[in-house]
Amino acid sequence: MVMATGEAKFAMGKLLATPGALKALEEAGETALPLLGRHLRGDWGIVGAEDAKRNDEALESGARLLSAYRLRNGTKLWVITEAADENGNRAATTILLPEEY
Repeated sequence: MVMATGEAKFAMGKLLATPGALKALEEAGETALPLLGRHLRGDWGIVGAEDAKRNDEALESGARLLSAYRLRNGTKLWVITEAADENGNRAATTILLPEEY
């Protein structure tokens, strides 16, 4: 998958979004596409330095990936891509509110 400003660093698998995340995006007048693009390119958003380091390592190890972004109205959303299976495939990427985790 190639994004407009760079190439994806991993396959996202199936795309899922919680009802709360969909409502938050609608209320902010935004779509998920820019957030997904950033996540897939390895721009982890507003996660702390330790989480960013873990994500960078997870690109090699296949562990779970977590990004966090703020919408224009201040609402925080997480984008989580599941850990890879024994064949290196990631099943799904989910957009959610932190309280929905």
